[in-house]
Amino acid sequence: MRIAVIDKAKCKPDVCGLLCQRMCPRVRSGDETIIVDELTKKPVIQEDLCVGCGICVSKCPFGAIIITNTPEAAGVLTHQYGENGFRLFGLPIPKSGAVVGILGVNGIGKSTALKILSGQLKPNLGELEEELEWAEIIEKYRGNEVQNYLTKLAGSNAKAAYKPQYVDMLAKADGKVRDLLDKASKDWVVVAEEMELTGILDRDAKNLSGGELQRLAIAISLLKDVDLYFIDEPTSYLDISQRLKVARIIRRLAEKGKSVIVVEHDLIVLDYISDYIHIAFGEKSAFGIVSQLKNTRVGINEYLSGSLRSENVRIRPSLIKFEETGGGKIESKDVLCKYPAVKKRYKGFELSVESGQLNRGAVVGVLGPNATGKTTFMRILVGEEKNDGDAINLGLKLSYKPQYLTPVKKTVREVLRAATEDLYKGHYKTTILDPLELEPLLDRNTDELSGGELQRVAIAECLSREADIYFLDEPSAHLDVEQRLITAKMIRRKMELEKKSAIVIDHDIGFVDYIADKIMVFAGEPGVSGAGHKPEELRAGMNVFLKGMDMTFRRDEETKRPRANKAGSQKDKEQRAKGEYYYS
Repeated sequence: MRIAVIDKAKCKPDVCGLLCQRMCPRVRSGDETIIVDELTKKPVIQEDLCVGCGICVSKCPFGAIIITNTPEAAGVLTHQYGENGFRLFGLPIPKSGAVVGILGVNGIGKSTALKILSGQLKPNLGELEEELEWAEIIEKYRGNEVQNYLTKLAGSNAKAAYKPQYVDMLAKADGKVRDLLDKASKDWVVVAEEMELTGILDRDAKNLSGGELQRLAIAISLLKDVDLYFIDEPTSYLDISQRLKVARIIRRLAEKGKSVIVVEHDLIVLDYISDYIHIAFGEKSAFGIVSQLKNTRVGINEYLSGSLRSENVRIRPSLIKFEETGGGKIESKDVLCKYPAVKKRYKGFELSVESGQLNRGAVVGVLGPNATGKTTFMRILVGEEKNDGDAINLGLKLSYKPQYLTPVKKTVREVLRAATEDLYKGHYKTTILDPLELEPLLDRNTDELSGGELQRVAIAECLSREADIYFLDEPSAHLDVEQRLITAKMIRRKMELEKKSAIVIDHDIGFVDYIADKIMVFAGEPGVSGAGHKPEELRAGMNVFLKGMDMTFRRDEETKRPRANKAGSQKDKEQRAKGEYYYS
């Protein structure tokens, strides 16, 4: 099945003069393959006439057109967003007493699937002219496990709670935290304590941080007495301890017999939380297909391999591979620099960090709870904050990507051109633009970008500068799982080849495991005090960190990816007995 998709936001016919229509060979031969919508004045591609030559795709100056084919096993067309719009095939299957995870790249329809199952969006089966009756929709799914659920949904018998992907919408709600909790349930005290909200009950929602909004959104969803919970990206903005706590709370829902469907990009959390997995695959912004239900381990491993066995389809040209053993990635003895002890005192907060050194070609991963001084430490090293002790000047060229990104009134091309003279060189395209998928964004203003797009631009800007040390604060935020691992590989390769050094703060343990040669562990009482240790060899540092988290990790035998052991399992007990919280 051929699909033609036009991104209406990118399409600017008043600028290009309908170049796609003028260059289409079928139009030039007299067919109406591309016509103009009288209302919007934008082009419409007649898919039944399109031959898939790709000329309109290559000629569009704004990258607004996608022409592609769906696999034969795409399944039921569930929903289509208008003519030449994105299409979703299939639906996830809710399971009583289980957590079903959904894994896939951004722009592939995961959130659309949740909106349909939670009753926020009625599927149209690709029928754009008139609204379908529920009986027609249910008939389309006859014989599919999801049919029974759709029948309940049609009869308003499916009670569901939905935690949206973008929690910043909560910041627009009127009222204090306690008021919003009270609206969800009068019995909110225990959940508020579990979600660490008791200290902010009297604050207005508009004054909350991203992590506080995330915990509040999850709490509101959990307070609803329903049969099904749909939770979209619950770990964004949360530190590692909070992520694991949320994972345990969600698992308790399944243990009580509830159905839970979770979309998550942190592989370790998804693996820990899920009983089953659906893989969402297809082509970004064009179409998405929901795979068959899979065992969690099998599903994640197939996703990393790039090949889905049951569907007999390849979703990626190459596999994503983790290292066999931790700590053996690089053993550079070439010291790039040493930094002194860091001390900083604010009103109500005190930070102390041991002195340490950075090696050429090596990446230091920084782990620890929020509000223990990780970002402050990084800002002191790059000179944006002053040390209370001896002044710190590393005497080297530094490049810094901050945690919070501020878009500017410039195009992506202008931002990158200011960072490097290599923008139009071949090696820059293969090492920066292609891995981060930035070429389609070059002529868009940064204040028009999504969170994930802005993050990729900020990473590129940081790595494009000529520097000795690269500082990246939470580079995995807003990125999907594939983008995270590609970014990690890109950063590692740059440091190794150019003999540079990097310090990376992140809360995705799998991302840090993939990228780091050494680990800095921060501990302390969040918001009160923080203590940073000097960089240690990966295995030793991870062991210290995981012991503090009271968790043990092992490596998957097939992919070598890190996996969290279930508490009380035989493997968990064995490793604790040896004092080995990090896999050997």
